[in-house]
Amino acid sequence: MTPRLASGLIVNALIRRIEAAGGFATVLAKGHHEAGAILILAMERGANPRFFERGPGPDGAPTLVRSGPMEMPDAGAIGEYWQRRRSRDPDLWVVELDIAEAERFAAETIIGG
Repeated sequence: MTPRLASGLIVNALIRRIEAAGGFATVLAKGHHEAGAILILAMERGANPRFFERGPGPDGAPTLVRSGPMEMPDAGAIGEYWQRRRSRDPDLWVVELDIAEAERFAAETIIGG
C-alpha cells in the first residue's frame, strides 16, 4: 500500500494552487491533520455549487466523485449539508474552491497527493 500525504498538507497545497491560478479557496472546517477526509465545495463565481470527495472510481482506483445533493436552492442548503457531514465525522475537512475547473484542480491535488 502506498502511503498518502497528510490531509492538512493536501489541503494547503490545493489552496495555494487555486490562489496561484487567480481563484479563491478557503477552509470552512478543519479536520484531522493526518487522515481526515476532504470534502470539496466547488463553485464558479459564487454560482453552481457542487460537492466532491475522494472515492473509488468504476475500476476501483481512487478518483474524485460527486457527493451531496444535486441541487442546492440556497446558501442554507449548502451549509446544512456539510455541517451535517461534520457532525457525523469531526475529522472531515471542508474546503471551498471558487474558480473555473475547480474539480480538475481538486482531482489533480487530492488524487495525486
